[in-house]
Amino acid sequence: MAKRQADIPKGTLQLLVLKTLTLEPRHGVGVADRIEQITRGTFQVSPGSLFPVLHRLEQEGFIAGEWSVTPEGRRARYYRMTAAGQRQLAAEKKHWARVALAIGQILEAD
Repeated sequence: MAKRQADIPKGTLQLLVLKTLTLEPRHGVGVADRIEQITRGTFQVSPGSLFPVLHRLEQEGFIAGEWSVTPEGRRARYYRMTAAGQRQLAAEKKHWARVALAIGQILEAD
């Protein structure tokens, strides 16, 4: 049976973007590609969803962007995590773990 693409649960794209930027700076398409790679194609992020999140994270100081050139020679904005972004990621991971535990408890209840 083929694996189906799924919608990213509302409110979690910011968490996924922050986590994706923990290892190294990436440009927008690189962020989307990494999310798709890690989830083995389950989550595919459209530019219309991704770029507003990147802009908001940058405005809030959680990431910082800088123009650079890709290995293919294209100009792109590369984003990196800030210290504030690392704190935000830790808080969001803690919240997500709590939500996932609660949902698991409901699904396992008799």
